[in-house]
Amino acid sequence: MEPSRSIEVTDRIVDWHILLPERDAEDISMIVLHATELPDMTAAWAEAEKSASASESGRGVCGHIYVDRDGTVYRFVPFDRVAFHVQGFNTPSIGIELVNRGRYPNWFKSWGQEPEEKFPSAQIDALRTLLRSLREQYPTILELRRHSDLDNRLIPAEDQPEQMVRRRIDPGPLFPWTDVVQDWEGTTGGE
Repeated sequence: MEPSRSIEVTDRIVDWHILLPERDAEDISMIVLHATELPDMTAAWAEAEKSASASESGRGVCGHIYVDRDGTVYRFVPFDRVAFHVQGFNTPSIGIELVNRGRYPNWFKSWGQEPEEKFPSAQIDALRTLLRSLREQYPTILELRRHSDLDNRLIPAEDQPEQMVRRRIDPGPLFPWTDVVQDWEGTTGGE
C-alpha cells in the first residue's frame, strides 16, 4: 500500500505506529490537508514523538505523510494504519502535513491568527504529484478536504479569553486551495 513510483516517498515511520488501529485500503476515501504550524521537519518529528510519549496509550498525533518545503516527502505512518490527525475523520482518511509555520508559536493568541509564510512552489508541486499518485493507488479516495473544513471549533484566545479564535485554520489562507482543487478535480474527473 504505497504511492506509485511517480514520487519518491522516504519512510520515517514512527516506532509507535504498531499501536495504531489497522484498516483496509477500501476504507480510505478522503485526503485531509494540514499545515504543521511548526518551524521545520525536525520540529514536526519531535512533536509526533512527544505526543506519543505524553499519551497513556503510547499512540501519538501526526499525519501519514509530511511534505517539506523543498518537496521532499516523508511517510510517518503506513497507510494501513489509522493516524490520528483530524478528530472524527481519522479512519477514512490519509493525513498530509505540509511543513509551514502557520501561526507558530502564537497559535491561540488573539493577535497571532494571520499566517505569514507562503507555501513554496516545490512543496505544492510535490503535493500535486503525491495527490495524483494516491488517487491512482486508492481509487476509493473521492474527497480532498482541509483540516479547517473538518474542525472549525472556536476556543478562547490565550491572551484574551473573551475573544474566540479558530482551533484549526490549516493549511491556512496562504495555501493555494483553489489551484490545488482545480488540479484535483482534473485528476478525479470533476468529482
